[in-house]
Amino acid sequence: MEKQEFESFTLCPLDGRYSKIKDALGEYFSEYALVKYRVFVEIQWLKFLIENVECDVLSRFDLQDLPKIESITKEFNYDSFKRIKEIESVTRHDVKAVEYFIDEKVKAFGFDYLQSFVHIGCTSEDINNTSYACMIKYGLKEVWLPKAKEFANIINQWAMDHKDDAMLAHTHGQPATPTTIGKEFKVYAYRFMSSIENIENIQIKAKFNGATGNYSAILTAFPHLDWQVLAKKFVEEYLGLTFNPLTTQIESHDYTCHILDGIRHFNNVLVDFDVDMWLYISMEYFKQIPVKGEVGSSTMPHKVNPIRFENSEANVDMSNNICIALSNKLPKSRMQRDLSDSSSQRNLGLAFGYSLQAINETKDGLEKCVVNKEKLASDLNEKWEVLAEPIQTMLRKYGIPDAYDTLKELTRGKNISKEDIMKFSESLEMLSDIDRQTLIDMTPASYIGLANLLADIHLK
Repeated sequence: MEKQEFESFTLCPLDGRYSKIKDALGEYFSEYALVKYRVFVEIQWLKFLIENVECDVLSRFDLQDLPKIESITKEFNYDSFKRIKEIESVTRHDVKAVEYFIDEKVKAFGFDYLQSFVHIGCTSEDINNTSYACMIKYGLKEVWLPKAKEFANIINQWAMDHKDDAMLAHTHGQPATPTTIGKEFKVYAYRFMSSIENIENIQIKAKFNGATGNYSAILTAFPHLDWQVLAKKFVEEYLGLTFNPLTTQIESHDYTCHILDGIRHFNNVLVDFDVDMWLYISMEYFKQIPVKGEVGSSTMPHKVNPIRFENSEANVDMSNNICIALSNKLPKSRMQRDLSDSSSQRNLGLAFGYSLQAINETKDGLEKCVVNKEKLASDLNEKWEVLAEPIQTMLRKYGIPDAYDTLKELTRGKNISKEDIMKFSESLEMLSDIDRQTLIDMTPASYIGLANLLADIHLK
């Protein structure tokens, strides 16, 4: 079958229509990646034992030959993956297939005596939980976090670029106290960055303590060694993860759930932004730049649809639903171990992938938008009634008890003109000349409080 034919039969859009996501994440969340990290963990464990455990068998190994052992990881490629899968077709056990593959490699180097130390003291979950931890760690570090940070910085730049662009705000969908484009974007930039910070602060944990988490097998073979200390050293210094000291056969997956919940929160902020942009575009506060050759509607030639923001919403839903499913499933395991998490974890890449696609869609949508300053000014100039708020507040300063009701009577449900506001402001003889003039000079476009300054707040 030709490559093009094969691609037309993909089941998941991340493998087909959105294949750039697959290319970005495949190194970290594919079946190939899982097998690669299993090999990495097994080799690191063998290296750890050679460097930290004294026994007659291991003492035969010359430390100068460690690069040969490490090359099994460094030279891992598709042929390595294929060979492991061939072994697995016989063993029907994926982790055991990795062990046998390493046995073959060690033997080929002439280190037959090391074969018995490959996977010694381990249960499959020692290898799996550390492998998935590495996948999540580097998938976050190398792909998702950089993309999320890039997007947050784009939003922050919009905030600074448009800090002085006054806009009629809308609360409950109704005209409200004016703001600026920049300040509203700054709110999102802050939310995105806070969400990213929360995810970065989550410790990616791993365990390496045997079949039911008690070090029983390795302690039997080496009873005089402190395996709690050694396991912590292995997990943290050789794998770069955070040690979990108390587990059953499995690492509890709690940190994974925290990360998934963090991604889901970022996604929810993103879809909140998508919806706002969709509404602002419908109100013509933003114009979409037509791209030559693009079609907005198959029947209405004039249309430029906000499809990128809509696509982002759809991909957020996919990512969030997978995050929720995994967060609900992974913390639960019957007694000391069941395998229901095995199939679930293989979908981690989808949670990350659909989130990345959502970010890409929103970013692409934003690149086609420009602020429609004429429409912003026009809407502000039609809503002089929003100045009822500062006027009644000024009257309260002077002890006027019915200030709110007075302005309510003047403005509520009415189309108020500039002249109406100026006439009322000029009639307020109880105010000082300065305060009265402040109200007379005020316009909806100037009534933005500290919005432009808030848009300038420095974010990490």
